[in-house]
Amino acid sequence: DRISSMKVFVLPPGESWIIDRFVSEWNVDNPEISVQDPRESDVIWLLADNCWRHVPMQLLLSKKVLTTVHHIVPEKFGASEYADFVARDAITTAYHVFNERTQILVKSLTRKPIYLVNYWVNQSIWRNTSSKHDLRKKHGLPIDSYLCGSFQRDTEGCDLVSPKLEKGPDLLADFLIASKREWGFWPKGSECMSLKFLHVVLAGWRRQYIIKRLEDAKIGYTYFERPSQETLNELYQTLDLYPVTSRHEGGPQSLIECGLLGVPVVSRPVGIAEQVLPSEAIADDVSIATPRVPNIDVEWKLPAGYKKYRDLLSLIVGV
Repeated sequence: DRISSMKVFVLPPGESWIIDRFVSEWNVDNPEISVQDPRESDVIWLLADNCWRHVPMQLLLSKKVLTTVHHIVPEKFGASEYADFVARDAITTAYHVFNERTQILVKSLTRKPIYLVNYWVNQSIWRNTSSKHDLRKKHGLPIDSYLCGSFQRDTEGCDLVSPKLEKGPDLLADFLIASKREWGFWPKGSECMSLKFLHVVLAGWRRQYIIKRLEDAKIGYTYFERPSQETLNELYQTLDLYPVTSRHEGGPQSLIECGLLGVPVVSRPVGIAEQVLPSEAIADDVSIATPRVPNIDVEWKLPAGYKKYRDLLSLIVGV
């Protein structure tokens, strides 16, 4: 059939981060249609859209090209970003996006077809493995505290001070500081000991901004810098809450991972939030949202999660 006979090259960014994992998963699980040399492909999938110049222009012009746009930050989309989009648009056959917000922004920039297809998620990676108590003990986390998690990047690449505003680290710090005031820090023996202490679990990298805000507010935290997937999977299971305070997102992936692991979430209205959360869990001010576990149904999970992509790539080849 047409799908099994097509050949797909998926561009990896080479950053040892989420998109590289996606590319690796795709190549391993779809070997009959995947090639490692773009010259052998029928369609080049720019899953790492910002790295499109890694492929020679003449080769891109000779192939069908599917470009994935994860998200656009309007405040950072200036003249040079627009020029890069226009240049890439010239070699793009069609676009793929993960959410409606990105779809609307891309639609204002191109006349090429745009397809909205949700993420796939590997349930063999994100799975419950042990009890919350045992995993907190294993990772040296306070057993009886209220644990809020944040696993991302906070600061800009140019320094380790300036907050990466689209990720909302300032809003996250504001939320945690306000939560500290609400939950309080009472000495042992106090009548308020039934209220749990707040403790923050940080992972990812470039977390200097949020760390400084937490230290200034005297909020306890534990930082795991760029942990392995196995460790990150365990850290999710230690949490009581995962706040999403981003201003712009493609996902975030944390919503999907929390859904598979049963972690309650509050989120700003960004990315895929409305696709996986009820309305009461979403608010511009997450302090007024009600924590809920994201709903990740079978269509997101493997192998079903690949089908929409195989169909889309087949459609692009036939365009």
